[in-house]
Amino acid sequence: MNSREKGKRGELELARALRALGYDCRRGQQYSGANGDADVVGLPGIHIECKRVERLNLEDAMAQSRRDAREGEIPVVMHRKTRSPWLVTTTLEDWIKFYREWECGNASAE
Repeated sequence: MNSREKGKRGELELARALRALGYDCRRGQQYSGANGDADVVGLPGIHIECKRVERLNLEDAMAQSRRDAREGEIPVVMHRKTRSPWLVTTTLEDWIKFYREWECGNASAE
């Protein structure tokens, strides 16, 4: 299988997983085909670089996500190996934004 076809399969798999979690996600390039589009779209404010590989150069993948993210989007890499769960990688600074929002939401629930 060529790498383009494998990438497409990973993107479709991730979009299905996100839809199963309640988010209206789809492959980003299936409609426009433009370079720089997120691999999977449907999470506003998040630029998703999808990698479905056994060996991942995470630094290169994050650099690609940062480079392709539009102004105001948080770059993330969603990745998984065979027989492993999906993982999400982002910078510490961006992760802290999510954590603080979660923390504020939980503090108001008390």
